[in-house]
Formats: sequence, structure tokens, C-alpha cells
Amino acid sequence: MSSAKPGRHVLTDWRPEDPAFWDSRGKALAARNLWISIPNLLLAFSVWMVWSMVVAKLKLIGFSFTTDQLFWLTALPALSGATLRIFYSFLVPILGGRLWTTLSTLSLLVPAIGIGLAVQNPATPYWTFVLLALLCGFGGGNFASSMSNISFFYPKKEKGNALALNAGFGNLGVSVMQFLVPVVITLGLFAPVIGAPQIAVENGVRSEIWLQNAGFVWVPFIIASAVAAWFGMNDIASAKASFSSQAVVFKRKHNWVMCWLYVGTFGSFIGFSAAFPLLMKTLFPEVNALQFAFLGPLVGAGSRALTGWVSDKWGGEHVTHYVFLALSLGVLAVLHSVGAFGAEPSFAFFFASFMWLFAWTGIGNASTFQMIPAIMRSDMPRLMPAADPAARLKAAEMESAAIVGFSSAIGAYGGFFIPKAFGDSLKATGGPETALFIFLAFYLSCVAVNWIFYGRKASMLHAGAQSTAFKVPAE
Repeated sequence: MSSAKPGRHVLTDWRPEDPAFWDSRGKALAARNLWISIPNLLLAFSVWMVWSMVVAKLKLIGFSFTTDQLFWLTALPALSGATLRIFYSFLVPILGGRLWTTLSTLSLLVPAIGIGLAVQNPATPYWTFVLLALLCGFGGGNFASSMSNISFFYPKKEKGNALALNAGFGNLGVSVMQFLVPVVITLGLFAPVIGAPQIAVENGVRSEIWLQNAGFVWVPFIIASAVAAWFGMNDIASAKASFSSQAVVFKRKHNWVMCWLYVGTFGSFIGFSAAFPLLMKTLFPEVNALQFAFLGPLVGAGSRALTGWVSDKWGGEHVTHYVFLALSLGVLAVLHSVGAFGAEPSFAFFFASFMWLFAWTGIGNASTFQMIPAIMRSDMPRLMPAADPAARLKAAEMESAAIVGFSSAIGAYGGFFIPKAFGDSLKATGGPETALFIFLAFYLSCVAVNWIFYGRKASMLHAGAQSTAFKVPAE
């Protein structure tokens, strides 16, 4: 029930594992918080990855940056976003999900407005764009706190699907942005307010664009979503915890193992999302890459949102095994499409191969996050042998939320390393092959790590009676 003293938004009685409570009150409250969380997270991803589209237009309107500098701009938001996630992952139990969702969403106004102002002047120095790219990391940081917050609202049997919905539709912000930006930059409906157009010259054709719209378009939606979070979301009193109590996860072996696996899933999704438009434009300059770019993140976000139930039903560790095998095959297909094995480069095969990669990164994002609560519940009897089941469950929930947030932070560094690897490979060899072979080796290492720790029959999720406690009951 809500407490009058702390405020009507604070839930002092929250028992999602109690079927009667869940059916009577819990499910509706959890759903409301989830569906308010989603648009806030979607906007965070939109602002976080907006540079992936802006950089493709900078040269056309008079900025004289090199290709390597442009790849840096696509990589820097992921670097700052991943770093901020480390801190954001612990803030929900300290400040409360409602307050932090509101503040973190409002922080997106800084880079959104900054981009809108900076791109209007071709004399804007490169360091300004570097700073704005780093500030876009505010959007990346939001994911850790958002996922941590939602994890407290749902019972274990629905947690995987709830996290998949929050993350999947949140990830959709990348696709929404990559679809919307090419449209809004052609519109000058509010030119007296947003500024004069720029003249873009592409393949000898001159046209007017309003590149500032790529930043300004998000402003009203950011304000509206922050207001909805403040008036519509709840804090859970039992989810309160200090940083020191959450920091125990740094001592947990499985925290670091899951970080490794999540670099392979989410790191790949966000890294490919950042690099895909510029990589297409660089390798296949004859193709209008921006009109196709949104499809990759759309596929990845959709597969994440729609496949959470698969891991709830069959076990995330099994799904994750096939995810990394599929990603390995996808990299081999991309290598073939760019001529690494002697064939003529093919844009159609290149594009199809990346759609395959995006789809499996989404499935893997859902499966790895489904694994974390199961792993911690399975490990609690060993970690807390003298505690009663209720205490073990509470500790498992707290540590799971912290690991979800922290692993999302480490995983997000893939958004920096993948664009940077492509940029370095193109600079050193003229092609992306070196980067792709590195990705292939990493995915194969993830196959081995997942199998050793979680997939084989002797692993903690399968050996002994404890493993049965974390399988979803047949419906």
C-alpha cells in the first residue's frame, strides 16, 4: 500500500511473488510503471545514438572532418554512456526509480539542444562535437537504471519478459531515430524558431536541410515523458539500498561472467547500430544508406521485445548458446559479402547478413538478462547457507538488479569498440575484415564461456535440486 508520509507514489507493501497480491494489485501497478518507463527509455536510446545519423551529413553541409574523426563521433557516445551506466546502475535503490527516471530523462535536453545549435555553424570546432557526443552518453546511462528499476516490479516467472519488453521497446529508440531524423531534417516548418537551413551537396545535387532538427525534434517528447514519469511512476520502499550493500556484486564471479556475455549481445547491438550507417556509406557509396539504416536496430529491438518468453520457457543459458553460434555465422556471412573470401562485394548480401546479426543480438539481449536472476537465486544457498528462504530471495533480487545494471554498463562499451574497430580497420587496411575476424574470435569465446559456466549439465543451473527452482512452471 502507499504510505501517506513518504508520498502517495511510494509502495510500502510490495509482494510480486504472492499470487493473490499480484493478481489483485501488483500486476496493474507493475504494468503502469513498465509502460511509462518504455517511452522514457526509447527517448534515451534515440538521443544516445543520434550521432550515427548526424555524422553522415556533416561533410555534406561544409564540415571538413575526416572519416576517422566521424567514426570517433559515432563511438564516443557509447564510451560515455557505458561509463555512466556503472554509476546509474546503483542509483535506483538509493534515489528511487520515479525520481531518477524523471531527472535522467530531463538530462537528455542538454545534448539534444546542443546538437541543434552546433550543426548550424560550419565553423563549430571539432572539440565541441566531441563534447556533445560525450553528453549523448546521458541517454546510454539511462538503460542501466531503467532495467534495474523494472526488475523490482515483477515476479521471477514474468521478469524475463518484462525486462525484454522494457529493453526491446527502449532499444527501438535507435530505429525510431534512424527513421525519423532523415525525415525531419528535410522539414522547415518551424524555421523561424529552429534556424535557417543548410545547403547540402551530394553527388553534385544541392538541397536544403535542417540538420538541427535531428536534435530539436526530441525536446517536446523528452519533457512530456519526464512529466509522465514524475506523476505516474512509483518507488518501492523495499528496494531501497545503499551503494555499499549493492557493491557486493563486484565480488560475485557470475557478475563478471555475465558482463563478458553481455558485451557480445548488447555490445554488438549498440555497436552495430552506431557503425552501420557510416559503414554502409563508406563501403557502398553508391547506395543511399540512410534510408535503410533504421531497419537494423528495428530488427534487433523487435527480436529482443518479442523473444523474452522463449528464454523464460526454455532457459536463457540454452538460448544464449545458439545466439553466439548464430552471430559467428553472421560474421562469416558479412566477411563473404565484402569480398574477404574472393567473391565480389555485394550490398544485398551485406545488408541481409547484418539483419541476421541484429536479429540475434536482440534475442541474446533478452536471454542473457533472463539468466541473471536465475543465476543469483541458484547461488544464494551457497552464499547465504544460514539464511531463511525469504532473506535469500530478497538478497537475490537486490543483487540481480545490481548485476543487470552493471553488466549493461560493461556491455555498452561494445558500442565504442565496434565503431572504433571498423574505423581503425578501414584506416589500416582499407577494409573491415580485420575488425570482423576479431568479432568472430570473440563470439566463439562467448560460446565456450556460456557452455562452461551455464550450458553444460554439470553447471550450476542444471546440477542439483536448486536448478529446478528457477525454471518457469509449465502453463
